Amino acid sequence: MTMAVVKCPKCQSPLEPGLFNTGVLQPCGSCQTPVQAEVFPALLRTIAPGAEGEQVMLEGEASCFYHPVKKAVRPCDACGRFLCALCDCELHGQHYCPSCLEAGRKKGKIKNLENRRVLYDSLALRLALYPWLFIITYIFSIFAAPAALFIAIRYWNAPRSLVHRTKTRLVFAVILSVLQIAFWIFVGVMLFTRGANDV
Repeated sequence: MTMAVVKCPKCQSPLEPGLFNTGVLQPCGSCQTPVQAEVFPALLRTIAPGAEGEQVMLEGEASCFYHPVKKAVRPCDACGRFLCALCDCELHGQHYCPSCLEAGRKKGKIKNLENRRVLYDSLALRLALYPWLFIITYIFSIFAAPAALFIAIRYWNAPRSLVHRTKTRLVFAVILSVLQIAFWIFVGVMLFTRGANDV
């Protein structure tokens, strides 16, 4: 259960709910700056995550920007529009309306919003596995195996997916890459010793 926080404009400390809607200046509890805070009543209620929006019942209460018949529970931290419980999108302690969340996703303005990842484990496994599947292209494993090994080691602790995945792909990529590198070292040594014997 969460409740919206109203902060002092000077020290940014949360204001006590007893200072709201008094109609007179009251001193901030932290910096003693006189503050007059007028908030809509829904702000003082706790909100259960995923709660349904409510109908506007009383005259003078704020309504949601997107649903005019629903009671507003908080403003958007980006644009300031009033939002009902259905439109409130919380992300790392910030509250956004659907429009600001979508705009932040498209323009990359919301840095904490992550909706896709590079799957380095899959990339490393493909680089290590494809030369084994296609014999005609096995020569490319000279380059693909070290690249797969580098990616597997470099991104061993990187987040693998938005959903939980194990390190199985990385382990297979390392094993296949090491086998391919060992094969090419063996081939190189054999060619070198054969060339030395011919001389």
